Amino acid sequence: MAQGSILLPVAHAPCARNQTEDESEFLNQSRNSLEEREAALRLREEIEEQELLLDFLKQLQKRKQDIADNLQDTVAFLSSDINEVLHQQSALGGQFVNFSSDLDKEVCSETAEDQSDCGSRKRFRPELEGVDMEEQNRSVEEGSRTVPSSELIQESVLSKSSRLMKNFKKLETAYFLTRSKLAKQVGNQISSCHQVAKRTGSAIGTEGSSIDNFPLERQYGRRQRSWVNSFLEGLCKYLSFSKLNVRAELKQCDLLNSSNLVCSVGFDRDKEFFATAGVNKKIKVFEYNMIVNEHRDIHYPVVEMSNRSKLSCICWNSYMKSHIASSDFEGIVQVWDVTRSQVFVDMREHERRVWSVDFSIVDPTKLVSGSDDGSVKLWDMNQAGSTGTIRTRANVCSVQFQPDTARSIAIGSADHKIYCYDLRNIRAPYCTLVGHTKTVSYVKYLDASTIVSASTDNSLKLWDLSMSPGRIIDSPIQTFTGHTNTKNFVGLSISDGYIATGSETNEVFVYHKEFPMPVLAYKFSVADPISGQEIDDPTQFISCVCWRGQSSTLLSANSSGNIKILEMD
Repeated sequence: MAQGSILLPVAHAPCARNQTEDESEFLNQSRNSLEEREAALRLREEIEEQELLLDFLKQLQKRKQDIADNLQDTVAFLSSDINEVLHQQSALGGQFVNFSSDLDKEVCSETAEDQSDCGSRKRFRPELEGVDMEEQNRSVEEGSRTVPSSELIQESVLSKSSRLMKNFKKLETAYFLTRSKLAKQVGNQISSCHQVAKRTGSAIGTEGSSIDNFPLERQYGRRQRSWVNSFLEGLCKYLSFSKLNVRAELKQCDLLNSSNLVCSVGFDRDKEFFATAGVNKKIKVFEYNMIVNEHRDIHYPVVEMSNRSKLSCICWNSYMKSHIASSDFEGIVQVWDVTRSQVFVDMREHERRVWSVDFSIVDPTKLVSGSDDGSVKLWDMNQAGSTGTIRTRANVCSVQFQPDTARSIAIGSADHKIYCYDLRNIRAPYCTLVGHTKTVSYVKYLDASTIVSASTDNSLKLWDLSMSPGRIIDSPIQTFTGHTNTKNFVGLSISDGYIATGSETNEVFVYHKEFPMPVLAYKFSVADPISGQEIDDPTQFISCVCWRGQSSTLLSANSSGNIKILEMD
């Protein structure tokens, strides 16, 4: 027993070893499985990281490829425009050479004949009899200089080139903005023609056929030439002037008066006189040449007419030189005879303040007015009372007749829209312009089919009425920004494609219809009444502007009654 009991543990020893080995193998398997799981997780993380990097690189490649494609398109149409300009330049160069050659032959022929001793061939010009040969030769030299030499052309180009480089970024932006519109229009037209061709089975859209696309290419060529010439015209206009200079300043004895805000200025029919009107309840008429040519301490008006209420707008009659219409804060529209300094037509149908009044250029007996009461009144100087009323849903801030007819007007409204009415049917507008985000304070016709509008959303917009056959146009062809206008009437005037407006920074801005950025700007200086030093007064703003006809002279006034005659130089 003792011996057996001794051998019993020895008999179970192999089983204990097997269990330990099994446990060890199990532990090893678990450890290996855990390592495999960890390795699998690390591998999956690496794959996910690689996928993330791959996705990033693909997105980056796509964006850069898009940029490269756009850049390739840009280079393509730049090359196209360069070729078009070179083609036109070559044609003009040939004409210039021929013209110069013909002129040289003519001058040489005249000189040879004048120097000839043969009396039968010598020509005597009556206007040169009694003038010595030196003066004749001088006149010939001056005649030859009427054709610019290549040196003069180069000098002019260099002069304008320096101004071009100063504004290069702005001009670049304007070029690409306008050029992309043309490319989009042409692309849409080509796409439309291809779709029509597919529907009708026509061969117009056949790929690889230059003959089939010839009408489109020819039309695109015409558009391209039109675009290039239009941009060139705008570029020349943009670079023609470098600054606004003060030609004269109107000095008045009541300039320190607190109620001196000038609301409206305008030139008469012959541009000999201009009138000012505002919250001082007076219409003052000044002689233009007297202000410009005579330096005086105080300029007195040649005519001064007093009104019962603050004046908001004036407009000269284009036919009757002495007639001027006015509107005021009490809602009264009047027509004054300047020579007699008195009112001869009094119209009192508006119920609230009248902001705008305008005479028709074509029919000077027709007058239109717009009011805070939401109505537009049509007047005839030969009839008592209004001849018609247009009712709108918001305050009317501006009205103007179309320049070539008395049957159409444009209305600027506080509901952010511009309405165009045919006065033969005033029940509804024939066209509505939508795009401003705040009150439309001014509307002016650039020509019979183009309107410029000003708004307190800090922008001017240019509209083409022929763009859409429908009643609503929601895409202006140009938006002008740079000036500040959020709450006040700051003026709007147009001359030969140039657009002048004021700013609440007490600056005058001039734009050109082809470019969205300002061409020129001029800031009114403000002097401290005690020290006389120039200060910055944030309360002052430009309140009205008016071109002197189709010229480079601009009349402008600000909220303190300061009036300046500016000249583009």
